[in-house]
Amino acid sequence: MRSKLFSPFWLPIWSFLGAISLGGAILHFDFAQQPGNAPLSWLDALFTSTSAVCVTGLVVVDTGTSFSFAGQGILLCLIQLGGLGVMTYSSLIFFLLGRRVSLADRTAVGKTLLHDPSFSLRRFILLVVLGTLALEAMGASALFLLDTQGFSVWSAVFHSVSAFCNAGFSLEADSLTSWRGNLPVNLVFIFLITVGGLGFFVIHDCVRVLRGRWSPRPESLRPRLTWHSRMVLSTSLFLVLAGTVAIFFAEMLGGVWEASWSEIGLAALFQSVSCRTAGFNSLEVGNMTNVSLLVMIGLMFVGGSPGSCAGGVKTTTARVMWAFLKAQFRGGQQVKVGRFAVDRLTMGRAFTLVAVAAMLICTATLVLNIVQGGDVPHAEARGLLLETLFEATSAFGTAGLSTGMTANLSVVGKLLVMTLMLVGRLGPIWLLSALVAWQEEPRYRLPEKDVPLG
Repeated sequence: MRSKLFSPFWLPIWSFLGAISLGGAILHFDFAQQPGNAPLSWLDALFTSTSAVCVTGLVVVDTGTSFSFAGQGILLCLIQLGGLGVMTYSSLIFFLLGRRVSLADRTAVGKTLLHDPSFSLRRFILLVVLGTLALEAMGASALFLLDTQGFSVWSAVFHSVSAFCNAGFSLEADSLTSWRGNLPVNLVFIFLITVGGLGFFVIHDCVRVLRGRWSPRPESLRPRLTWHSRMVLSTSLFLVLAGTVAIFFAEMLGGVWEASWSEIGLAALFQSVSCRTAGFNSLEVGNMTNVSLLVMIGLMFVGGSPGSCAGGVKTTTARVMWAFLKAQFRGGQQVKVGRFAVDRLTMGRAFTLVAVAAMLICTATLVLNIVQGGDVPHAEARGLLLETLFEATSAFGTAGLSTGMTANLSVVGKLLVMTLMLVGRLGPIWLLSALVAWQEEPRYRLPEKDVPLG
């Protein structure tokens, strides 16, 4: 029993639960809250802590006015912990203390970050931490220099860390709507969100290729992007462009914004990048068209890339599923992505991930409809289904966007959204693996039969 509870699959779960509990307890103290405000309840403190550790960004109270400077600092620490992963920090501490990390921990961390257990944990973790801090410092410096009136030093640091970790927490009540038409500020946020959502392996791979461009070696001997990196980058680019075009036309034709087409275009680009996992918004989500909300639900469901700060089913899963559909329509025997074919085990995992994610979101949407207005006739609750679906998908995809429902959630609704955020951050596959680790493999097989389908 003890070995199962502390197996590599359960370590991240206990780490996240521990960080959430500790963060919630600290945020509940008076020193973490603004003087004169109503005391933060235990549930709201735990909800905020869960949202920060799971780098989601859904909030039940306004971050800038509800928390003191100390409370905002605690939130920033929780966001940073969640962004890089509690296990990554734990392993780094083990190395700094001169302790040895077990083979099981090496494998667990390796699969989480690179999906490759054969790598140098010491070198990679140091590279991740130092690289992250450097990028966040660059982002904070750029934000402060670009708008010294809008961003104080603390505000620039807070927003830079929140953007890179794809957390979506903002010290402004209206998120980033004040900078909707500010191109340089938007580009800084887009860069930080994109890099944080690509995954540590892809970032390292891109840096390796860029460094190789300056090498005196012949072109044929220079490093190239791996198959995984090419898949992530091409899929991410397609999602960003497709989302931008769809949101732009939806808001230009049916939106309520008094803005130029260029400003709406920039806002559409920002929302397409942000809604996949970051949680910032430059347009009021509750005032966007239903078409835009449906497009954003699809983007939030996909999320970012494996090994990144992002949630969702991940870009590689979406690419594999699309390749499978293409193969079925063309009658192909193999699922091809680029120069290689996807093996059956990966296909099985992709189907499992999408199916479990869809079931979780549908179940959560049903429960939210019940607890947030299930006793109201449809004629009086129009729009509730779309709002609850948006909320559930945002929580699972750790996107952090809301049409305004989060602050009005019931106790059951808050507990449900907290669970979705945790499952979405850990990943359904990891959670299922942890549960399967408890099961005994049966020593018998039942007879198999064909089932008519379609």
